[in-house]
Amino acid sequence: QVRLEESGGDSVQAGGSLSLSCVASGRFNVVLYSLSWFRQAPGKEREGVAAISSPGTTVVADSVAGRFSISRDNASQSLYLQMNNLKPDDTATYYCAAVPGWLSRSQLLSPRNYHSWGQGTQVTVSS
Repeated sequence: QVRLEESGGDSVQAGGSLSLSCVASGRFNVVLYSLSWFRQAPGKEREGVAAISSPGTTVVADSVAGRFSISRDNASQSLYLQMNNLKPDDTATYYCAAVPGWLSRSQLLSPRNYHSWGQGTQVTVSS
């Protein structure tokens, strides 16, 4: 059983920065998992934001490329999302997700490929 808990969501003005964290717990080896950040705005589908595979390959959605970056710390079983130059369109609930094994770049940002989800953390960006 993998448990994921996100933190770091807040309300900021456009152009600001936030850093999200996700801590994983449970009886599993996080090194063997692919991890990802998704977001969902009201009335919209859940979309992949950034992901990092078990070997360390990273992928970032075009909508946030150059502004967001993802990293992981296997020792602390943590996943991070650094968000810079935030825009009102980034307003959403951000979720951490995990799945055992390797995913290809095309698979990493698809929510249907993930088994475990956190409860989400709210990010609100005002103009």
